[in-house]
Amino acid sequence: MTRIPPPAPAPAPPSAPAPTPLRRVRSWLPVGPLGVRRRHRGPEDAAVTGGGGIRPGSWKRGPVLAVSALLLGLLMLLHAEIPNRIGGVGSLVETFLPWCGPFVLVLLAGALWRRSAIAMVALLLPVTAWLSLFGGLLGDKSHPGGDLTVVSHNVGAGNPDPAGTARDLAASGADLLALEELTQQAKGTYERELAKAYPHHAVRGTVGLWSRLPLSDIRPVDIEMDYGPLGDTKPADVKLAYNRALRATVATDQKPLAVYVAHLGSVRVMPRGGFWTASRDRGARALGKAVAGEPNERVVLLGDLNGTVDDRALDGITSRLRSAQDEAGDGFGFSWPARFPVARIDQILVRGVKPVRSWVLPATGSDHLPVAASVGW
Repeated sequence: MTRIPPPAPAPAPPSAPAPTPLRRVRSWLPVGPLGVRRRHRGPEDAAVTGGGGIRPGSWKRGPVLAVSALLLGLLMLLHAEIPNRIGGVGSLVETFLPWCGPFVLVLLAGALWRRSAIAMVALLLPVTAWLSLFGGLLGDKSHPGGDLTVVSHNVGAGNPDPAGTARDLAASGADLLALEELTQQAKGTYERELAKAYPHHAVRGTVGLWSRLPLSDIRPVDIEMDYGPLGDTKPADVKLAYNRALRATVATDQKPLAVYVAHLGSVRVMPRGGFWTASRDRGARALGKAVAGEPNERVVLLGDLNGTVDDRALDGITSRLRSAQDEAGDGFGFSWPARFPVARIDQILVRGVKPVRSWVLPATGSDHLPVAASVGW
C-alpha cells in the first residue's frame, strides 16, 4: 500500500510590526499631479472646527486688541466729555481726532493677523465712530463756478522769500487775499509785489487784506491779546503794532460782504503744562463775539485760528459760521505744518454765502500752506 506523505505545514504569516509608542498615525491622501499631499480630515476635526465654521479658539485670541478697539471707539464718541481744564487735553485730542483713523487700520491688521473674531467685532465701534465724524470729508464735494475766490495764508515771520510768496499768491487768481503774521520788515515787500494785482489793501498790525474790489469800513478787531490792568495801560498805537485781527467791507456786484482776517494766539505743547491754549481761547471768544455782533448778513472769516473746527475752543465761532472745506472741499485740507500737514488750523469760514469749492495751494516759503475757496451768492 502506498504511503501518502503528510502535507507540509503552511508558512507562518509575517508578524505585524509593533506600533510605535506615543506616535499618532495620520492618514494622508495624495492629490494633484505634483504629488502634493494633504491631511485626511476625520470626524475629530469637525468637532474642533464646529463643522467648518469659525473656530472657537478665535474668540479667545486678541483680547488686548479688542479692548484697544473699544477704548479707541469710546475716545471718538465721547471726545467732547474729555475735560479741558487740566492741560487742555480735550482740545489736544480734538485737534488730532482724524488721526484715530490710522490706529483703526493698525488694529484691523492685528486682528486679521491674529485671526481674532472678538477683535473684529470690537472694531465695529471705532469704525462706525470715525465714519460718523469724518466720513463726509472723504468724497470730493467741490463744484465748478463761484462768484468770488478767497485765499488765506500765514506767510510766516521767518519766511526767507516774501517776494516769491507774494508772486505765488497773486498767481492764484484770488479776488481777496488775507495774509497773517506780517512783519514790519516784509510788509513793504508784500505791498510792492501785490500792488499791480490788488489795487485795494489794508494792513492792521500783523494782518492784512488785499482786494481787487473796493474796501471800506476798515478797522482793527480787539481779540484781547492784551488784557487786565497791564494791558489797559498800553497806548492804542502800541497795541495796534501787534494787532492780529481786522474787519473790512468789500463792495461786490451784489450785497456788501463783511470780511474778517484773524490770527489767533499760538498754542504750545509743554512737558509740564500740557496743551497751553490760554491766549488762543481768549482770542476765540472775543472774535466769536465780534462775529455775533456783525450786522452784515454775508460774512467771510479768513485766518490762522490755531485750531481745527472740531476744537471746542472755537465753538463761539463755528456755531455761527460754516467751514468751506467741510462743505465744498476734497478731503481734510490739512494746512500745517507745510512739510507734512497733520491739521487744518488755517480756516475759511462763511455765513450768508455758498461755498462752491475749497482747496489747498502749493507750499511757499512759510511753514503753513495757503488755503483757498470759491463762494457764490
